[in-house]
Amino acid sequence: MNERTILHVDMDAFFASVEVMDDPALRGKPVIVGGTPEGRGVVSAASYEARAFGVRSAMSAARAIRLCPGGVFLRPRMKRYLEISRSVFGIFNEFTPLVEPVSVDEAFLDLSGCERLHGSGTRAGILIKQAILDRVGLVASVGVAPNKFLAKLASDHEKPDGFVVVAPGTEAAWLAALPIGRMWGVGPRTAGLLEGIGVRFVRDLFRRPRTELRRVMGDHGADRLLRLARGVDDRPVVTDHAARSIGNESTFARDIADPDELQEILDTLAEKVAWRLRRAGVRARTLCLKARYADFTTVTRSSTLERPMNATRDVRDAARDLLRNRLGRSGRALRLVGVTAQGLDRGAGRQGELFPDEAARREKTLDDVVDRLTERYGSGILRRGTSGRDGSES
Repeated sequence: MNERTILHVDMDAFFASVEVMDDPALRGKPVIVGGTPEGRGVVSAASYEARAFGVRSAMSAARAIRLCPGGVFLRPRMKRYLEISRSVFGIFNEFTPLVEPVSVDEAFLDLSGCERLHGSGTRAGILIKQAILDRVGLVASVGVAPNKFLAKLASDHEKPDGFVVVAPGTEAAWLAALPIGRMWGVGPRTAGLLEGIGVRFVRDLFRRPRTELRRVMGDHGADRLLRLARGVDDRPVVTDHAARSIGNESTFARDIADPDELQEILDTLAEKVAWRLRRAGVRARTLCLKARYADFTTVTRSSTLERPMNATRDVRDAARDLLRNRLGRSGRALRLVGVTAQGLDRGAGRQGELFPDEAARREKTLDDVVDRLTERYGSGILRRGTSGRDGSES
């Protein structure tokens, strides 16, 4: 099998960085995009000045305010972020057609076989990073590696403004020195449990009996972690146009039991998935919710939809129904949630219905109004009334 050259490009504190670029007076200040100063909603992005206070994305705005009372809280301007995102992805597409969006601000790129066009993966990464700075005005972190897992770790390794290359043949040695908390699926709580059995660095995993690791992480979690610790990841880079599913998930820095906080995070993930569906020109026939509990038990729930969808409201409401009514959480805290759209259809929903439902027509009209306002003023300027935990309109 030929060696692959995979890049992971991640815009540093994207939403906050766009705000600082557009308003230089914000430079050096703790900028927090997403929640309101009154403590409603969740953090979408935080500048590195705000992160120094412990503020992180997906954190409730109320907690962010407690950690950083002097923070500059701004509502998102999605139209502007999408405009910048299109410019960044335009640069990606100049280097390879194999671009897998993860969100509006990050993507995997497969540059295998492109050496004659752009040189080595390292040189291509440098060119991409510089092009984003010169033509867009923002800083990106780039990881170059033989697979997606390592490229993602590499791009995170020296943020902000990072550039890290993991050369073929050095994967295991590079991983060995990393703190165990840097590995996928290992949050603060799990890192503490692993440290309790003497696993502080990745190399320590191989010094412990597998049965001991399985006791901490479960059979699947332990086996997956050991595989990644060897640098093994065979997943290909798949464009959204070619994907059989489109999803986003979030692992929390702390376990979350509060239903309103979980719903806010789920709504954000649903918005990302809907955006990717529309961007790829597809609609989904099935929506899947993934939930992982504190003990690493992972469950999924799915719903087959009455009609294929890619509207934000539809994706959001289907995800909420799975969380509230199908998961059976019984108040247990979660450490991860994810939303995945499956059964993608390029032609679905484009032909008008013979006998359209008037209520559905009104809903579509309202969706169009909300979308236009959101694009112009940013998310949160107008929200649906479906906010109660029982789903009732208010």
